Amino acid sequence: MGVNDEGRLGINGMGRIGKLTLWHHISKKNFKEIVINIGREVGNSLNDIAHSIRHDSTYGSLPMYLRGCTCGDVISDVNDSEGTMIIDGIKVTILRKSRNPRDLNWREHGIRLVVDTTGQFNDPTIPADDSRGALRGHLEAGAERVILSAPFKIRDKTRATPDDAVTCVQGINEHDYDPARHRIISAASCTTTCLSHMMKPLLDSIGARRILTASMATIHAATGSQQVLDRLPAPGAADLRKNRGILNNIILTTTGAAKALALVLPEMKQIGFIAESVRVPVTTGSLIILVVNIQEEVGNVSINREVINGIYRKAAAAPRAYLVYTDEQNVSGDIIAMPRAPAIIEGHETHTRTAEVTVDVSRLSGIKKELLKDMEDTEVKIPLTQAVIYGWYDNEMGNYVNMLGELTLTVAES
Repeated sequence: MGVNDEGRLGINGMGRIGKLTLWHHISKKNFKEIVINIGREVGNSLNDIAHSIRHDSTYGSLPMYLRGCTCGDVISDVNDSEGTMIIDGIKVTILRKSRNPRDLNWREHGIRLVVDTTGQFNDPTIPADDSRGALRGHLEAGAERVILSAPFKIRDKTRATPDDAVTCVQGINEHDYDPARHRIISAASCTTTCLSHMMKPLLDSIGARRILTASMATIHAATGSQQVLDRLPAPGAADLRKNRGILNNIILTTTGAAKALALVLPEMKQIGFIAESVRVPVTTGSLIILVVNIQEEVGNVSINREVINGIYRKAAAAPRAYLVYTDEQNVSGDIIAMPRAPAIIEGHETHTRTAEVTVDVSRLSGIKKELLKDMEDTEVKIPLTQAVIYGWYDNEMGNYVNMLGELTLTVAES
């Protein structure tokens, strides 16, 4: 069912996320018309764009995605002069002239909501008339709301996120979106989406006060920012490893998931947290290895493997839950395209270990000297449990595009 009879959606960009976002909304029939901006000529005609939409090296063909092996072609009425085609009954208009968001004239096409998937316009503080283009240009061009398929990146570090901008992950904090206030919404990243769905059940069940530290490493599939073969870095490039060939290397890189996580789960500001990323030669299907250190408390049930898995089983069984829990032994290919699955907890691999940590309280700040005088021994033993939790995520379709699509519908319905 669509949002309403006049529902239209704009998509800026047709890279990995833009193309799969088109697939998602064609499948869901949430909008009666979709206008997608490519901003340049592609191939020899609109038929070449239709060919690109129809086929995907990771997920197969669009007809198979929509209806399975019994389906014929789903793209018809390709009109090169008008820039239109019909995809499974949905009118799709392709714009090929402008790349600057303010020049896209969404108003003329009746577009009120735009999803920007280009990865080029991530700063919500840049004014609409910036010569390099800006996210706010969509608003000047007639859109009422813009959803960014990436985390915000503010160039001027002295500036804060504007009052009309917010970061939301569906199933975590979409309620933070205020339609009366927010015009620009970031859907964070695929890694933050998975990580937030892994952390929230722990925060809800154990509490931020007992989680002393946490760390994560994402074993991440290749992305379009990497090179197929070694290439010289661009001027000013800081990460030389992304210019090395992805087909035959494991590549250390960085992730902004730790910073973005605190935007959608403010409790994380109380917890020491670090995040790392490793790129591996697969096209999609990634994994987060989450390590949390939990303080045991007298009178509470000791944290062990069964407790941790029980927390995730309960969260996955909740009404309208997005989290998936499994006791199966999976490999990355098993979770590709899994619907509405921001994180798939691999319960079979959950591990815990409890040990006592000796702390000399005399070395701690904030301890009154009077208290120390009455202590025969200033060393105390604190029981801590370290838990290792594995969460799969299909960083393109299953995790990110599906959650982005759900958030888009939440914003559209408001």
